[in-house]
Amino acid sequence: METAELITSLVREGQLLAAAAGRTDPATPVPTCPGWQMRDLLRHVGMVHRWATAFVAEGHEEFRPAVPENDLDGDELIEWFREGHGLLVGALTESPADVRCWTFLPAPSPLAFWARRQAHETAIHRADAESALSGKPGPVPADFAVDGIAELLSGFHGRTRSRLRSEVPRALRVRPLDTDDVWTMWISTDAPRTEPIAEVAADCELIGTAEQLYFTLWNRLPLSAVTVTGDTGLAREWQEKSAVSWS
Repeated sequence: METAELITSLVREGQLLAAAAGRTDPATPVPTCPGWQMRDLLRHVGMVHRWATAFVAEGHEEFRPAVPENDLDGDELIEWFREGHGLLVGALTESPADVRCWTFLPAPSPLAFWARRQAHETAIHRADAESALSGKPGPVPADFAVDGIAELLSGFHGRTRSRLRSEVPRALRVRPLDTDDVWTMWISTDAPRTEPIAEVAADCELIGTAEQLYFTLWNRLPLSAVTVTGDTGLAREWQEKSAVSWS
């Protein structure tokens, strides 16, 4: 997706997250983030938005830790979240295409990285908020879901810190039914490697709409939300070891 499209997605996802939080008691548990209440979710995403904004707006070229989360609550917390979301959107919209700053995943440019990362960060946590409110996440467009799957497979799980490993090399395929995209991930004793190909054998295949696969791969829907063929143990291993943590 183009950077401008991702910023538009970030706008939408942040508005939806705030709306879901506004319809929910701050103490409501968030089942997809065990141990969190709605207030914890909003504080976390608001903190991440401000952290990301600082890199883009101030041009920091080295890692900087985030400011600790605050103790705001209720309407004040929602307003603080909306303010930070607006600051992030503004920074991404107003920064030049060649802005230089720190990033942590491959991308065509720092601006493209932060637009993509924050759009999906916000979308996944929007899904958390909606799941806490109604039991399931609302929809995402197929092209946005495809972009998020690619970021997760090739970006996060292309890093050496990915916990997906296997003494016996295995292949996991992800196949959306509503797009022409497909990915095959090779899991071995090294960092996983993902390529957009289907012409090789796979030990396990996950099949569903791009939206279903997006939320399932991010562990926001159960494996039963998609069709799993082949080695179901590999699919369960994905659930157990693929989580992306803040720390």
